[in-house]
Amino acid sequence: MKKNYTNKQMSFLRMLSVVMCLMLIVPAMAKAQGKSNFAGSWALNESKSKLGDSGRRFGGGDFVVKQEANLLSVERSFNDQSFTSKYTLDGKESVNSFGRGESKSTANWSDDGKSLTIVTKMNFNDMEIKSTQVWTLNDAKTLSIVSTRPNRDGGTVTTTSVYDKK
Repeated sequence: MKKNYTNKQMSFLRMLSVVMCLMLIVPAMAKAQGKSNFAGSWALNESKSKLGDSGRRFGGGDFVVKQEANLLSVERSFNDQSFTSKYTLDGKESVNSFGRGESKSTANWSDDGKSLTIVTKMNFNDMEIKSTQVWTLNDAKTLSIVSTRPNRDGGTVTTTSVYDKK
């Protein structure tokens, strides 16, 4: 037996089906667009890290991260001095000063928003040095940073620093 619906009933059914589809699609899209939040105090877990011969010399110590919609601030302390590096999170170049000069970095999110890649260029004795860090939250309390930089022999060194949230 075929039921005849009025125009008003058909409009309601169409609207109901659209709303139900949106209830399924929108949360999935929001989750896909969500970006990792690296904010917090992080302590190096040396036993889980793969530092090679470089050890802590290349940024392997504890640090504090503040993250806003379009800005990542990383504060590290070394020998009673504090250094803060800031990165815009929109792919635009950020300039940070350090003892020997300045560095220029770009930070870009992965397509899924789970990882952040920071590419940094700096000059030492008229030679450009480029390093890359890929930040990934393994879970809410564990951060991995895979760093790649040139070594003295012209090759590259890759380290993985694992941090626990304090």
